Amino acid sequence: MNQTKYIFVTGGVTSSLGKGIIAASLAKLLQARGYRTTIQKFDPYINVDPGTLNPYEHGECYVTDDGAETDLDLGHYERFLNVPTSQANNVTTGRIYLSVIEKERRGEFLGKTVQVVPHITNEIKDRMQLLGKSGDFDIVITEIGGTVGDIESLPYIESVRQLVWELGEHNGLVIHLTLVPYLAAAGELKTKPTQHSVKTLMESGIKADILVCRTEHEISEELRNKLALFCNVKREAVIQSIDASTIYEVPILMLEEGLDVVALKKLALPKRAAPDLRNWNTFLHRIKHPKHTVNIGLIGKYVELQDSYKSILEAFIHAGAANETKVNVISIHSEFLNASDVAEKFAGLDGILVAPGFGERGIEGKIEAVRYARENKIPFFGICLGMQMAIIEYSRNVLGYVDANSTEMNPSTTHPVVNLMEEQKTITDKGGTMRLGAWKCNVKTGTLAFKIYEKETIFERHRHRYEYNSDYVTELDNAGLIASGVNPETGLVEIVELENHPFFIGVQYHPEYKSTVANPHPLFVNFVAATVKANKK
Repeated sequence: MNQTKYIFVTGGVTSSLGKGIIAASLAKLLQARGYRTTIQKFDPYINVDPGTLNPYEHGECYVTDDGAETDLDLGHYERFLNVPTSQANNVTTGRIYLSVIEKERRGEFLGKTVQVVPHITNEIKDRMQLLGKSGDFDIVITEIGGTVGDIESLPYIESVRQLVWELGEHNGLVIHLTLVPYLAAAGELKTKPTQHSVKTLMESGIKADILVCRTEHEISEELRNKLALFCNVKREAVIQSIDASTIYEVPILMLEEGLDVVALKKLALPKRAAPDLRNWNTFLHRIKHPKHTVNIGLIGKYVELQDSYKSILEAFIHAGAANETKVNVISIHSEFLNASDVAEKFAGLDGILVAPGFGERGIEGKIEAVRYARENKIPFFGICLGMQMAIIEYSRNVLGYVDANSTEMNPSTTHPVVNLMEEQKTITDKGGTMRLGAWKCNVKTGTLAFKIYEKETIFERHRHRYEYNSDYVTELDNAGLIASGVNPETGLVEIVELENHPFFIGVQYHPEYKSTVANPHPLFVNFVAATVKANKK
C-alpha cells in the first residue's frame, strides 16, 4: 500500500461510551487481517498532557516507552494490538495551542493574524497525519475525545472535515459512536438521541460513514433500517455494540457485526484472509472458564475510581488468564487502614498489592499493609510508591529506624530511606519532569526477579521523582531486603525482594504498562501464581 488510509472515531449523546475500545477492537480486526494499524487519541482538554491531572479527574496517566505521559486509552491500544505507542499517539488541545503559540513567538507565521482556522486546524491535521507519513502503517485510526457538540471539540471536528475532504474518496472515513437508550417505562429502545447526534455532526460538515450504536438490548432489524434512513448511512453500516461481559469480547462482537468488512469496503481495501483470532479466543475462553479463584487486595488511595488503576486491573486479567484463574480485586482504601483493623480487612485475601501514588495521604495505611503481608507470609507486590513503602516499613520495623520515611512525606526525617533525586531538587515545573519512560535494569542472577524475568537485562517504564536512597542499600541488603535489580547508568535500585517468603517483591517502575493480551507481564503472572498456591494451602 502506498496511500495511508485514515479512520476517525467520534462520539455523541454522552461520554464514556467506549470510543477507545471500539477503536482498539477495529484496529485488532484490521491487524488480524494483515494490515499495519495504529491508533491515536486527540483530547480536547487544555492540559499539555495528563501528567499533572489528579487520577480522580481523568483516570490513570499512561506512560509510553519514550516517556510520554498520555491518556489511559493508549493503554487499551497497546493491550489489544501488542504494539508500543509513543508521544505521537496522544495529542491534547494544550499541546496544539502551545506549539502554535511557540511558532507565533518565533515569527513563523510572517506577521499573519493567528486564528483557529487555518493555524490551529493545520496544526491538528499535521499531527493527525504524522504517524501516517512515517511509512510504518497502512491504516491510522484517530479517536476524537469528548462528545460532538462540545465547544472544546469543535477545532478537531473541523480538522476532520477538512482532512477527509483533502484526502479524497476512499482514503478517509468517519465512524460515529452513539447511544441508543432503553426506556423502561416505554419498554423500547429510542433512536432520537442518535438522530440528533448525527444531525449535530452534519451541521459541522461531516457525514458519518459508519454508525456504531451502544446499547443494552438487541437492536431490531426495524430499528436498524430506521437509523440507516434517518442518519443517512447504509444499512450495513449500522453496527450494534451491545454490552459485553468483558472489553476483550468486543473485537469478536465487532467481527460478527462486520465492522471491519464495512470499513475496508469504504476504504476500497481488500478483505484479505479472515482474521486469525485463535489466540484471542483462547484468552477469552480462559477468562470465562477459570479453574481457580483468588482474592487480591489492591491497597491504594484512589480506589473510588477504578480507572485510577486501569492498567493494574487489566494486567490482573491477563495474568489471571495465563494462570486459568479468576482474580477478584478487592479495593481497600489505604487512608482508612490501620493496625487495629488490618487483620479484619485482609481476612480472606490470597495476595496484597500496594499501588502507586503521590503525596502523604494514606501512606501509613500502605506501610501497615506491607508489614502485615511480610509478617504473615502473604504474597506481596509493591509498585512504585508500593516499593518505597516496603523500604520504609522494613527500615522501621526490622532496622528499628522508627522515623524512617520518604522526604516526599517528611522532609525532616532523620532516616530518609527514600529521597528526591539530586537532579529533581532544582525543578519547579511539574509536567513532564519526572523519571519517565523505559529505563534499563540489570537483574541479579539467583534472585526471585531473575527467576521471573529469566534474563539479566530488562527495560521497564517509570513515572516518579523519589528514589530508594543509596546510602541505605547495603544496610537493608544485609538485613534481608535484597536489591535485586539496579539501573546500570545511575546505580539506582529498581527491584527489592525478601528471601524466605512465598512472594515478596517491590519494583520502582510500572510493569502494568507493558502487560498485553499477547504478552501478560511476568511479574503479574508469577504474583497471581503465588496467590493460587497460597489459596490452596
